Amino acid sequence: MTTTNQELRARRERAVARGVATSTPIFADRALNAEVWDIENRRYIDFAGGIAVLNVGHRHPRVMAAVQAQLERFTHTAFQVSAYESYITLAERLNLLAPFSGPAKTIFFTTGGEATENAVKIARAATGRTGVIAFCGGFHGRTLLASAMTGKVRPYKKPFGTLPGEVYHIPFPDGDITVDDSLKMLGFVFAADIDPSHVAAIIIEPVQGEGGFRVALPELLHRLRQICDAHGIKLIADEVQSGFGRTGRMFAITHSGVEPDLVAVAKSMGGGLPLSGVIGRADLMDAVEPGGLGGTYAGAPLACAAALAVLDIMEEEDLPARANVIGERMRARVMQLHEDMTLLPISAPRGLGAMIAFDILHAHGDVRLRDNAAAAICAKACDKGLILLSCGVQGATIRILVPLTASDEIIDEGMDIIEQVLAGGC
Repeated sequence: MTTTNQELRARRERAVARGVATSTPIFADRALNAEVWDIENRRYIDFAGGIAVLNVGHRHPRVMAAVQAQLERFTHTAFQVSAYESYITLAERLNLLAPFSGPAKTIFFTTGGEATENAVKIARAATGRTGVIAFCGGFHGRTLLASAMTGKVRPYKKPFGTLPGEVYHIPFPDGDITVDDSLKMLGFVFAADIDPSHVAAIIIEPVQGEGGFRVALPELLHRLRQICDAHGIKLIADEVQSGFGRTGRMFAITHSGVEPDLVAVAKSMGGGLPLSGVIGRADLMDAVEPGGLGGTYAGAPLACAAALAVLDIMEEEDLPARANVIGERMRARVMQLHEDMTLLPISAPRGLGAMIAFDILHAHGDVRLRDNAAAAICAKACDKGLILLSCGVQGATIRILVPLTASDEIIDEGMDIIEQVLAGGC
């Protein structure tokens, strides 16, 4: 039996394809809420949450009980073969939570990439069109169409040759790029590459995840909604990372008051089990004929049971409100670190709710990012017992995705480690 991280790393290098990267050198043995212990029994505070999967924490008792109860009944039938009530109940509950007015319907899949791709498939079926507009810096998954929609070449596109066509990217408003600049580029795309009458959907993350936790301005979302309405284009909100209470609301797009047509969901919906879905306007969702959508493991019974427990926890523990409390606490602490001239220079915090990030800068008072500096910060944090993730197109951003069930004491302990790392520089 393997007993050390080093031994497992050696086995991993021999057995596992190098295309899947791992951001920390540790191997997990057990976890609870916002803490992880590796196989050497070292404790870590978890500020990653399995990349935004664990808004309700590791092994929440309600999730564990729901999965155990389902294990005693059956683990798989394939919904397309023999349906089951939990799938329907989960769809009903999500339809009531849909961030748009009017009747809604939901379908389930397994991964976030499946959710974004199927949202596009539904939009194409409903409109009879094929074009898709996405944003630079956006991340929508690693499968072929999802990779095509993702607005970052390395490492998601470069080695894979020709990706599915009719996907066009425009700049995401941020820094020197205004909403007017972005929509001017959209006008150029409509004039030079594809007429709006051939565009099925515009897909956008209300808060970019891998792109650096950049928040889509309400003005941008409102004007995109107007453009979509004018040209019969469907607006897809990719809430895979920003959904399920993370930003202080069930879905991040509701901060803007804009109603999308389709919503891609995944990650924290399953409470640690693989589950994704598309929530959409009922007429659009029914545009695809029976058999056109689905998947062998899509909406698996164990995952549906877990997701129903997640929704109960979200409501009973009021986790969206807790996200705002956590966010205010972390934002104040990051601002203190930003203003401390003795520490490595960082930006002011940004994000919504408990979806918080900051950048590593060249110097205090500078706005230039220190490219690829975040990985070293994350590595040093891990050495001190904190699991932390980087993101951003330039690799200079630290993101925090602590479980919404974490205590104030755990959060403060993790922030103390970040301060210690920044004090040491990189």
